[in-house]
Formats: sequence, structure tokens, C-alpha cells
Amino acid sequence: MSKAIKAALLSAFVFPGTGHFFLKKHVVGSLLAVAALASLYLVISRMVERALLIAEKIQLGEVQLDVAAIAELISKQPTGTDAQLLNIAWAVLIISWLIGIVDSYRVGRMQGKSRVAGG
Repeated sequence: MSKAIKAALLSAFVFPGTGHFFLKKHVVGSLLAVAALASLYLVISRMVERALLIAEKIQLGEVQLDVAAIAELISKQPTGTDAQLLNIAWAVLIISWLIGIVDSYRVGRMQGKSRVAGG
């Protein structure tokens, strides 16, 4: 398996930036990983926040301990600034993942070509 394919698979199945680390491109790998981690942190923290809010409503008796009632609260979409922030975070996560895959493959191919030409 070529170095380019290994790098692309690492970026695809492990985390954005891992393919670049494999190719010794630490700056680009770090940028992709930080962007993905920041957006993932934001998404997960908002999800936990919503879960805690729903749990609090159940404890206070504002919501019945019923699967349908809880499912309705979970399915409500965030609105306003929170929705925009989540959409941006998801977009950053997906884009950094795709860039990680494509660019690590591209860099791996370039390194493979230079190794063949030089060696």
C-alpha cells in the first residue's frame, strides 16, 4: 500500500491531521486537528448542555418521565445564534476532515514521486 493511501486512510478513519503527521507535515496536521477538535468540542458541549437541561426539567417535574415527551424535547431543533453556531461547527468539522483526506493523499503522492525521481 502506498504512503499516499495510508495517509488518506489515517485521515479518513482516525482523525483529521493524522495523515499529515504520518507524512511528517506537523504544522498542517496540527491545524487540521485543532480545527476539528474545536468544532467537535463545541458540538459535544452543546449536546451535553441540552441533555442536562432536559434532565433538569424532568427532575423539576416540568416534563413527564415519558419516552414520547422526552423524544419531543430531544427532537426540537436549536434556534437563533445557537443553531448558526452549531451549523458552522459541523461545517468546520466536515470540511477539515475532507481537506485532511484529500490533502494527505496529495502530499503523499508528491512525496512518493520525489522519492522515485531522487532515488
